[in-house]
Amino acid sequence: MSDLRPVAVITGASAGIGVALARVFAANGHALALVARREDRLRALAGEIAATSSRRPIVIVDDLAKPGAAARIRAALDEHGAEPQFVVNNAGFGLVGPALTRDRAEQLEMIDLNVRTLTELSLAFVDSVARHHGGILNVGSVAGFLPGPGSAVYYATKAYVLSFSEALHSELAPRGVKVSVLCPGPVPTEFAARAGVTRELAPGLLTQSAEAVAAAGYRGLMRGQRTIVPGLGNRLVVFAIRFAPRRLVLNAIDRRQSRRRLADPA
Repeated sequence: MSDLRPVAVITGASAGIGVALARVFAANGHALALVARREDRLRALAGEIAATSSRRPIVIVDDLAKPGAAARIRAALDEHGAEPQFVVNNAGFGLVGPALTRDRAEQLEMIDLNVRTLTELSLAFVDSVARHHGGILNVGSVAGFLPGPGSAVYYATKAYVLSFSEALHSELAPRGVKVSVLCPGPVPTEFAARAGVTRELAPGLLTQSAEAVAAAGYRGLMRGQRTIVPGLGNRLVVFAIRFAPRRLVLNAIDRRQSRRRLADPA
């Protein structure tokens, strides 16, 4: 057994679903380590949580798109005498627009964060997660079930997250580690603005609040659920596309994306 105290490590904890997940884990009695780039927001959230909890979250300011994130997080946790019981890989971003016209470096950075860093952090702390009978929650998207013309690289990263997480669910089950992938539909957060979406995200039936998504993710992880799709409308979409001809799905998404007005990248 380790003398290090168990914490839930939550990445991308400065906004949106990440903030909501931090609040849900804290409300259920977990000590937290919050990871993101924006120190002011992390410290504000840590202060909010500390006001209603006896344990102040650890704040780790880090650019997770840079290589070596796991080593930096481990070092920061060691300084506080902590180790992961839960790893919540929420950090990520999307981009809307044809892959050929979007900035190449920005798309590769998206792959680094959405895919490489998520994979690194999913695997780096398995021993401590297993020791504390914890789990890994990877935040994917309904986009992971679909092809994504008009947002090709983003959809592809989420397809990876879905496939990788479902496989890891099976591989780590013998070690008693829960692995779940949370696949929300549209959520009104800063994520959309970062992606370049300035119009409505989707019909109201598909849109969920960050709080509802986080609550569903926490419940599903604790139940050992492999894939979590919050909202009846989104579950119906995921079910329906299994039977729809791929060409029709591609055309429908292409038309939808083409109607979105992109924000000026400058």
